[in-house]
Amino acid sequence: MATSQLTAASSSISVSPRNLIASFQGIKAPSSTLKLSPLLSSGNNHNLSLSVSKRSFVVKAATTVSPKYTSVKPLGDRVLVKIKTVEEKTGGGILLPTTAQSKPQSGEVVAIGEGRTVGKNKVDISLKTGTQVVYSKYAGTELEFNGSNHLILKEDDIVGILETDDIKDLKPLNDRVFIKLAEVEEKTSGGLFLTEANKEKPSIGTVIAVGPGPLDEEGSRKPLSVSSGNTVLYSKYAGNDFKGNDGTNYIALRASDVMAVLS
Repeated sequence: MATSQLTAASSSISVSPRNLIASFQGIKAPSSTLKLSPLLSSGNNHNLSLSVSKRSFVVKAATTVSPKYTSVKPLGDRVLVKIKTVEEKTGGGILLPTTAQSKPQSGEVVAIGEGRTVGKNKVDISLKTGTQVVYSKYAGTELEFNGSNHLILKEDDIVGILETDDIKDLKPLNDRVFIKLAEVEEKTSGGLFLTEANKEKPSIGTVIAVGPGPLDEEGSRKPLSVSSGNTVLYSKYAGNDFKGNDGTNYIALRASDVMAVLS
């Protein structure tokens, strides 16, 4: 049987043309460019060139909700968020290629579930429809509904509320901590300038805001052990990274990922 070669990040996989076409039908890969040339046919060998980022290739297909359904009602502690439109231009008006467009992590709450039971208590969802929120990067299930992209996810996957266009104003939820990262060292101890690739990601920062805390077994909030103004050491690969409008770097993570308070 004729085979075609799938090339992605220096590794190749041999698959049949028939299976390959079926595999890619209906799948969207906004951060990748897919080129088929010439068209696959049974009886010839062809190469499939797939342009992807150096780090990884992730295909995440959205579930399309048929137009015959007019509403989506989340259950339990789930929330339906209408995803913010991806920026297609820079601030200077330059069109961004698909590979340079950042995946959105914010949107508007359009529907909420009835809440959940903690111990013997019923706990309502703390968010209201119309609230602008920021959520974890890889959380939830993406839906195409009523002509727009939505995400249905658990309330706990929402990082915080953002009422402005600048991430510095984020109000963390639950057990989240919002931290301003310490300045990255620009030089080595010997005075040599570091390139961006060689700059070590900081794991120290100043707490800007904290959430109300997690729920205990009785459904009450348990205050966090850190507070605004604390300088903290946190787990290096935890949380979600953000950049403010002025270029300042921030991270939002769970309080359990904060390892120590520095003084």
